[in-house]
Amino acid sequence: MPGIEKLPLEETLEDSPQTRSLLGVFEEDTAAISNYCTQLYQAMQRIYDAQNELSAATHLTSRLLKEYDKQRFPLGGDDEVMSSTLQQFAKVIDELSSCHAVLSTQLADAMMFPITQFKERDLKEILTLKEVFQIASDDHDTAINRYSRLSKRRENDKVRAEVVEDVYTSRKKQHQTMMHYFCSLNMLQYKKKTALLEPLLGYMQAQISFFKLGSENLTQQWEDFLGTIGTSVQNVRREMEEEVGQMQQTIQQMERSCDPLYAPCDPDPAHSPVCRSLTRKQGYLYIRNKTGLVSSSWERQYFFTQGGNLMQQGRGEVAGGLVTDLDNCSVMAVDSDDRRFCFQVTSFDGKKVVTLQAESRKDCEEWIATINNISKRIYLSENAEELAARVNQTALEAVTPSPSFQQRHESMRPSSKGRTGRASSISSVGSEPSPALSVLSLDCLVAPDTPIQFDIISPVSEENSAHSKAAATAGRRSNPFGESGENAAEDSEDSILHQLFIVRFLGSMEVRTAETADVISETMRQILAARAIHNIFRMTESHLLVTCDCLKLIDPQTQVTRLRFPLSSVVQSSPHQDNKRLFGFVLQAAGARAVCYIFESNNDGEKICDSIGLAKQIAFHSEMDRKAVQKRREEDKAKEKQQEELSKQKQIEKDLEEQSRLIAASSRPPNPPAPDGQFLVLSSSQSEDSEAGEEGKKRGNTARPAGSPRATGKRVSSLLDSVEDKPNAPSLRGGTETAKKLLTHFIPCK
Repeated sequence: MPGIEKLPLEETLEDSPQTRSLLGVFEEDTAAISNYCTQLYQAMQRIYDAQNELSAATHLTSRLLKEYDKQRFPLGGDDEVMSSTLQQFAKVIDELSSCHAVLSTQLADAMMFPITQFKERDLKEILTLKEVFQIASDDHDTAINRYSRLSKRRENDKVRAEVVEDVYTSRKKQHQTMMHYFCSLNMLQYKKKTALLEPLLGYMQAQISFFKLGSENLTQQWEDFLGTIGTSVQNVRREMEEEVGQMQQTIQQMERSCDPLYAPCDPDPAHSPVCRSLTRKQGYLYIRNKTGLVSSSWERQYFFTQGGNLMQQGRGEVAGGLVTDLDNCSVMAVDSDDRRFCFQVTSFDGKKVVTLQAESRKDCEEWIATINNISKRIYLSENAEELAARVNQTALEAVTPSPSFQQRHESMRPSSKGRTGRASSISSVGSEPSPALSVLSLDCLVAPDTPIQFDIISPVSEENSAHSKAAATAGRRSNPFGESGENAAEDSEDSILHQLFIVRFLGSMEVRTAETADVISETMRQILAARAIHNIFRMTESHLLVTCDCLKLIDPQTQVTRLRFPLSSVVQSSPHQDNKRLFGFVLQAAGARAVCYIFESNNDGEKICDSIGLAKQIAFHSEMDRKAVQKRREEDKAKEKQQEELSKQKQIEKDLEEQSRLIAASSRPPNPPAPDGQFLVLSSSQSEDSEAGEEGKKRGNTARPAGSPRATGKRVSSLLDSVEDKPNAPSLRGGTETAKKLLTHFIPCK
């Protein structure tokens, strides 16, 4: 081939410097070819690897499209059009995958094999010959140097022969190696052209074959199919753009409307009033969980109502769990752990109590109203929200608003200001006055404008000051709760019946009559309606202790008696006809007004009323027994008094007899001496009297002896006076007459 440079083989034996310089040029060209060929090989290797990856990826894509029917997408549903379309794509992509596999095989044979052969065989052969030629050249130079150092003075045939043999062998080896090396370099000038063209030729032929195969597979039918799919994609994209526009509009509207709701405080009641007709509600609340005997923690959970159940669900949980059953439950606002907006849900049996915290007062009131509606089973009706709204409207129309202190003061002013005071009192409770309230007529059982008391006002605070002063005066410690320990001990020890119930105070109000059977039910209606209208959901929980002496409301935490009702003042008690957990009783002390108290209990209200009735029966029988015992005690005291009077009468008779003997002894003349000059012996009484007389004489007659007639007369007179002062002792009359006879007998002797 003209134009190709070659190394002269004839000059290999001479090995001139010109030949070596020309060899250096060829070696430099060989190094450049080797470097370029290596880079080209790497590029073609990437093409081949990419084609293999494309073939594998295409095959994987086809397989995944075929498995689309086996996938279960939560939001995909059964889209048969999408499934059939993907099956068509899987078919054509599978054919393309086969074409890519054929292309990979052709590239391996027609492109990678020639360039690999040139790189691995021809270039490596030249590099090996270059190293061998360099070694042979060095050996030849060494042999020539040794041969040139042979001594001409001391010729040694053996050494000379060895040196000549070395020169011969090395020169021959160098010449042969050099000729083969030159030949390989000359051949490289031809091979470098074929090594570059053959891979490119194979690559192009493989691509042409691939495109021809693809053209045969992609017919006109596929082109129509692709056009239809393209149109569908454009339609979907257009719908997506319209939906994006609508969602952007919705986002802007919601951002404007929800801006007041971002703050955790209560919104404006005028723009966002409390809805009390809800039968379903959901949202985040804090729930109180006990972590120890006295410690607790609060956890934020998502709560929602489902039928008559309250459910909770944490973040990351698939479904919610049951918290408590809301049927016939009770709900009220409470104070817990110094947190705001807390309310408490108690199950119908009172065994489970759940304390929750809302984010705002409005949210808390809506939760309480919703749970109240569910507790009344309003959700079971067809139009639950309408029924709940109707119930609330009925309560609104039936309520008698409770006047506040401001209204009571306004009622004392002229009548022109009465309406203003009434409106201000209603608004102070927290709800706007309804026009229907001005024309309401109250039942004859409840006095007009009767105030309703929704909280327990304990008299302890009023009595504390006086109690503490009295205790300080007495010099002993006072009870800070205003209770008497002795009275409490007497009540607990003397009472036969002790029954404790958990109750919640709903309210109390004055009633006109205490004997009517419907007075309690009417009071319940008034109080429940008033609590609903004025947004009063808080109820004070207490322990109701029923004994034979009284009814006590005890604080469950401090065990302090809040109120004490004597059992004698309880006129009647009865439960609610529909809601058995509601009950009430009427109190009326002697000469005082009648007041009806309404409570809600975890137990059956009828059971509590039966307990109160049993206590009254026991108290009645105890009172009868007490009166009988008191009567027997009075009779025993009368008998003892009569016995005492009899004993006194006997004592008086003895004293009178003794005095009569003394009088008789003092009235006798002195005993004359005996004929023999001796005196007669007197009795002991006479001797005593005589001794007393002698002592009186010795004292200078300043005092008469005890046995003198005048002293004895005085004693008898005093005894007679004491007897005459007791007209209730008829048995003493005989003794009195005897004493009078003795006295008349004594007076002449004086």
